[in-house]
Amino acid sequence: MTEHTTAPAAGTTPSGADPQENRRQVLYWRLLARLFDQEEQAALESAGLAVVEDIGLPAALLDPQASVDSVVQRHPELADEFDGLMAPATEADDGGAGDDGGTDRDRVAEVRRAALVSKVLLNVFASGSGQVTAGQLARWQSDADWLERALGCRPGDLRGGRTGGRAAGRGPGPAGTGGNGTTPDLSRLIPAIGPELGNIEADLVKRMHLREVLADPALAARLTPSMSLIEQLLRDKNNLSGVALANAKSLIRRFVDEVAEVLRTQVEKATVGALDRSVPPKRVFRNLDLDRTIWKNLTNWSPEEERLYVDRLYYRHTTRRTTPQRLIVVVDQSGSMVDSMVNCTILASIFAGLPKVDVHLIAYDTQALDLTPWVHDPFETLLRTNLGGGTDGTAAMTLVQPKIAEPRNTVVVWISDFYEWRSEPLFEAMAAIHRSGARFIPVGSVTSAGRGSVNPWFRERFKDLGTPVLSGHIRKLVHELKNFLA
Repeated sequence: MTEHTTAPAAGTTPSGADPQENRRQVLYWRLLARLFDQEEQAALESAGLAVVEDIGLPAALLDPQASVDSVVQRHPELADEFDGLMAPATEADDGGAGDDGGTDRDRVAEVRRAALVSKVLLNVFASGSGQVTAGQLARWQSDADWLERALGCRPGDLRGGRTGGRAAGRGPGPAGTGGNGTTPDLSRLIPAIGPELGNIEADLVKRMHLREVLADPALAARLTPSMSLIEQLLRDKNNLSGVALANAKSLIRRFVDEVAEVLRTQVEKATVGALDRSVPPKRVFRNLDLDRTIWKNLTNWSPEEERLYVDRLYYRHTTRRTTPQRLIVVVDQSGSMVDSMVNCTILASIFAGLPKVDVHLIAYDTQALDLTPWVHDPFETLLRTNLGGGTDGTAAMTLVQPKIAEPRNTVVVWISDFYEWRSEPLFEAMAAIHRSGARFIPVGSVTSAGRGSVNPWFRERFKDLGTPVLSGHIRKLVHELKNFLA
């Protein structure tokens, strides 16, 4: 006689079983099934769907084709839950669960975490096979960013070989668990996860045959420039030569020109200074205000002669109040700030083209590079960057300080996630710039998506200093600079 056992449905449990534990098991068994076999298991899929809908989560969490970004865009309240999802918990986080496994609310929360963990792990590690498009590569890189954030690291750190970030300084949780002993804690596997992510990404790029595409002008011309593709080209530029290098540069220039056209429009709309009425208008015909001249001289109208006698001509003020200003842009070029590096390099070149604006551009990781000689050409500037590496803002500060000759006419824009090796001395130097009378603008992200992670330690101190961190769409930075330069 053969005994046949079936798993309970998502909404039912055998006597004495914990229903929330069963739900977690359903989600994790589905995850394992999808990781090892791309074919759907109908029973697990339907049970998983019942679980996520019952706890109020979107069904898109179970769709392997939906990126984490797309889920968060539709359900922004989930962004905070993904952050630090699998990071070690502090002792305060551990306090909610006792020997009985915590309250029912705690157990439901664990089911919710299981659904989110399953989503990010499946999207990253089930990378499929066959040819890869630039869009698929970009989606995977975005999902990998979310996995790194879930592990308490900064996006790009694990793939770049760094294992620091937000996980540093947290207290250890129970081995193999999350904050309350049930959510998987993969932080101890970071040394192994980092190289594995790098291997998956390298395989995707290889399957994309990017270098072969670049070597063929016809195929290269069909590529659509994107931030993800530009990042790959910038990282790989030193390994390219001949036709491949020429096509890579052409793609970078196309992307730079497209972004510059959009940003230039925003800057032109935002940087018109106020009319300076202290300067008399030039008495030339093109400045003649005909309507005002007629209105002011109407009392001189002669009905008999049907003629208007003009005693005084009125002219328009066209001179705008502009003061020579120095703009110093400092950009973190580490792996997590690629989007900001590209956007700010282009933005700096646009401001450099404005009258009476002296723009300086500095990029840094563990070393700093003064890119001011090439600031008018963002293409040449980007070719001189070296994306990735650690972060040491004190190296950039040594180049910034000598450039502040007239603090009242100087604005320093510092773009970084501010996860620094030497936080205290860097912040003190930044505070000194602020106290000198220069305008200091800390920026957490300047991206098209408007999302970025900022070190909470720096965020709080900038807030206390009266210079809160600006994060979001690049239009916010354009607006801030307009207020200073106008």
